[in-house]
Amino acid sequence: MSNNLIKESSPYLLQHANNPVNWYAWNDETLALAKKENKLILISIGYSACHWCHVMEHESFEDEQVATIMNENFINIKVDREERPDIDMVYMGAVQLMTGQGGWPLNCFALPDGRPIYGGTYFPKKQWINVLGNLADLFATNPNKAYEYAAHLTDGLEQLEIPKVYDGTSFELLTLTNSVYKWKQSFDTEHGGPNRAPKFPLPNNYQFLLNYHFYENDLNVKKHLDLTLTKMAWGGIYDQLGGGFARYSTDVLWKVPHFEKMLYDNAQLVSLYSEAYKQTKNELYKKIVYETIDFVKRELCNSEFGFYSALDADSEGIEGKFYVWQKEELHRLLKNDFELFADYYCVNDIGYWEDENYVLMRDTEESIIALKHNVSISELQQKIKAYNAILLDVREKRVKPGLDNKVLASWNGLMCKALADAYLVFEEEDFKTLALANANYLVKNYCKENGQLLRVINNNTSISGFLEDYAFVIDAFLSVYLITVNENWLLKAKALADYTLKHFYDDKQNTYYFTDSSQEKLVVRKAEWSDNVIPASSSQMAINLYKLSIYFDDTNYRQISEKLLKSVIKEIESYGPGYSNWACLLLQYLKPQIEVVIVGKSVNENLVALYKQSPPNVIFALSDKTSDLPLLKNRYVEGQTLIYVCKNNSCLLPTETVAEALKQIEEGTTK
Repeated sequence: MSNNLIKESSPYLLQHANNPVNWYAWNDETLALAKKENKLILISIGYSACHWCHVMEHESFEDEQVATIMNENFINIKVDREERPDIDMVYMGAVQLMTGQGGWPLNCFALPDGRPIYGGTYFPKKQWINVLGNLADLFATNPNKAYEYAAHLTDGLEQLEIPKVYDGTSFELLTLTNSVYKWKQSFDTEHGGPNRAPKFPLPNNYQFLLNYHFYENDLNVKKHLDLTLTKMAWGGIYDQLGGGFARYSTDVLWKVPHFEKMLYDNAQLVSLYSEAYKQTKNELYKKIVYETIDFVKRELCNSEFGFYSALDADSEGIEGKFYVWQKEELHRLLKNDFELFADYYCVNDIGYWEDENYVLMRDTEESIIALKHNVSISELQQKIKAYNAILLDVREKRVKPGLDNKVLASWNGLMCKALADAYLVFEEEDFKTLALANANYLVKNYCKENGQLLRVINNNTSISGFLEDYAFVIDAFLSVYLITVNENWLLKAKALADYTLKHFYDDKQNTYYFTDSSQEKLVVRKAEWSDNVIPASSSQMAINLYKLSIYFDDTNYRQISEKLLKSVIKEIESYGPGYSNWACLLLQYLKPQIEVVIVGKSVNENLVALYKQSPPNVIFALSDKTSDLPLLKNRYVEGQTLIYVCKNNSCLLPTETVAEALKQIEEGTTK
């Protein structure tokens, strides 16, 4: 038997299409049905790679007794949070207000008009049955109480969207100094990351700390960065055989992950490790970038160079089964080399997980392993490479985790930018080619003629873009402009930004809303202020507008960027990890703004040479022909390649050498 979800295209919704629960998709017809039948709505939200979503489905949603209670008393709606983050944002906000925490699966009960009254995350079957019974009884016997609570909760949600504007706010380095000081109190000085579990990579946190250390030369921050990036790369959270990171670690060691692999994590981590390599030249970081991009190309790339969303945590119904190993199998495959492999990848008490399974991870420098086994480091690396190939080949024959083949605009924007970042650091032409192919894919399929952006296309249906789609696609197009020296990408970025100002930004409230003003109206129109595993869409738009203000000499862009940033200054100071992308922008405003203009025949060669040695906040403007852009106008000279180093839009005399330009950049940065 199947329910209404059998008609849907989302991989997550289709996972529930054969449940005995009479699930509906979120649409006008379903919401009208709830009002017609005067039933409470259950909004159950998750995503296809979510382990605990699978657990609750198996325990409760596949159970006939539970399904009967749900079908008789509720209109049951399943939502894919990756397709509809707007719905997730509203009901996650409600659950967080009620319980102080959130997560997935998210289960929120609402009145027939959609206003939330109660919710939580994962419920064991017995508790779930009690919740269903209590709520059904409340609505049948005392509906006024439910409506009263919904009114208070909705008011609370609306209050959260009012921006925090402070008179006389100024940009000061002390804000960041105080923020980092508090942040250091939560550093795990033994294993890196925060001093608690679970541990999420949070790439943007470390992107800010990299930038902060560059300018402030904070040795404690540097030590923490080196430790964290190394431990993450060594940990079980990183797929030592196939490349790519899982979503988070369940322990402080970065050892046992929830094994789902998300495109958004891996994209941001490619950017992070590229930037970290640029600053440190640590070969481990380069290895991580190359292997992670290889993983994305192999597992998450379609034939048109769009990137899929995720790989599941489970295979054959068991979490992590695809990735873990038992000693007997390793002995059989590696024979006499098992001891070396076991030392390298912690097939011992350190790497032991459960049920005789081991998670491959590292905890020792290669030089120590090589010395112990009487081989050179290069011999060790060759042996490990050979072992990895053997095991990867065996692993490929296992039942693979499920693939979520949605292609989301925002996550593709993150990956496109990551490829461009990696190209600028490593000069790998394949990275550039793939970034450009993905950008063209987005333009062809997701950019509409009216300036609108789609979020996802599934079969014959599409969903309009949310602010995060615009924010990260704009950022990607700005990066593609750099690696192609093609001004059209800059113009596309500007057009998308202009669309957001018209349809997402409220100048009276000084708020970038998450939803397009022309889209479906939910019970609350949400804004996204705090940075999380993905930076807030409004923080990324503030950064985009800052950059575009320089390219197009547009004071309106800059003023909006500044106003948005001023709304979160106190939050940056009080809790840096939750506002790290905003902190990146604040650092940009606090440090001298350097623009490097390169015009002429050898733009790309000069760009790459300069990029590798430039501060994080340099903005490059490029052209291999005449241009009317303010930074480029009247600078092109036929037959020459000229480099102009500018500070706050005032340029020095041009030079034709990278060495001289670097000297000017350094002088401009320090003065």
